[in-house]
Amino acid sequence: MSLRTAYRDRLAAGDILPDAAQSRAVEALGRLESDLDQAGEPGFSLFGRKPKGQKGVYLWGPVGRGKSMLMDLFFDSAPVTKKRRIHFHGFMAEVHAHVDAWRKGDAAARRLRFGQARTKQGGGDDPIVPTAELIADQARLLCFDELQVTDIADAMILGRLFEALFERGVTLVATSNRPPDDLYKDGLNRQLFLPFIDMLKSRMDVVAIKGPKDFRLDRLKSARVWLAPIDPDHERTFDTLWADMLDGQAETGATLEVLGRKLHLPRASGGLLRASFASLCDHALGPNDYLAIAQRFHTLFLEDVPRLDLTKRSAARRFNTLIDALYEARARLVTLAAVAPRDLYPEGEGAFEFERTVSRLEEMQSAGWLEQERD
Repeated sequence: MSLRTAYRDRLAAGDILPDAAQSRAVEALGRLESDLDQAGEPGFSLFGRKPKGQKGVYLWGPVGRGKSMLMDLFFDSAPVTKKRRIHFHGFMAEVHAHVDAWRKGDAAARRLRFGQARTKQGGGDDPIVPTAELIADQARLLCFDELQVTDIADAMILGRLFEALFERGVTLVATSNRPPDDLYKDGLNRQLFLPFIDMLKSRMDVVAIKGPKDFRLDRLKSARVWLAPIDPDHERTFDTLWADMLDGQAETGATLEVLGRKLHLPRASGGLLRASFASLCDHALGPNDYLAIAQRFHTLFLEDVPRLDLTKRSAARRFNTLIDALYEARARLVTLAAVAPRDLYPEGEGAFEFERTVSRLEEMQSAGWLEQERD
């Protein structure tokens, strides 16, 4: 089924409402679908000529405007065998792993990971060409969810990496909360990053999806986002709201790299994360872990939050830090808890300091909090 047909079917079924910005995105993605179909398979070079990629599509706009839904429809219909969809943060983690393996590996290790041809053509100790060739071998079409650049290590590598990917016939589609000109905004040495932005704009159709309708927000606003106590009814409500927010997307999981450590979060999908209190607050996580979570995910579903006492004071301190990080990042929070926020930690060491967390939790349930847009 073509993208346009699939989108019309969802409109006809009442699953979505007409939206002019989405319609413009459908036209851009439909154009790319046709281009890929006409280019045919496979994407290899003939008579020494390099394969040619197609002009991609960059969809940007606030959370809840349908970017992920459109990406779902496009990826399913894209007439390409070698295609891959991945969250941009996960993609860059893989890139850094390839770069690290090239720099640290001997000739045998490089051949095992990158192949004989790439070790000969890789240009000495420069890891970018062999990394790009490895990626291009795996996918002719790369679809990125939530492209964002906040890390200088990513910023400094992206220009050369994407130039090499484009040279090898890779086509890109991406969603982002930011327009290309705002990527790595105010970042260190940003002037070195500007050619990458120019490259994106020349190689991709940039389409804004900024309609006034936040479909996920409607779902959150129509439900309570603090569910207590933990009982079968509230568990069902929590599960149903999670499924509504996923809107058919799979839980692919996510792995964050924090100060050289890997934090694996198995129940993640795009900007959504579901986790238990025990997994985030009973273990020795620190402020940098919570900052990474808050920056990576726009909505956290936190379940099984217990009533806290002195035996849980370390977990209570971590919970304070987690809520501070979410609050500063303007993330949304849906909670399944034993008691109301004010009864979570009413007495004991640190109870006075916990009052600020209570205040923030109550604010984060408000319509005003849910309606605000985050960068």
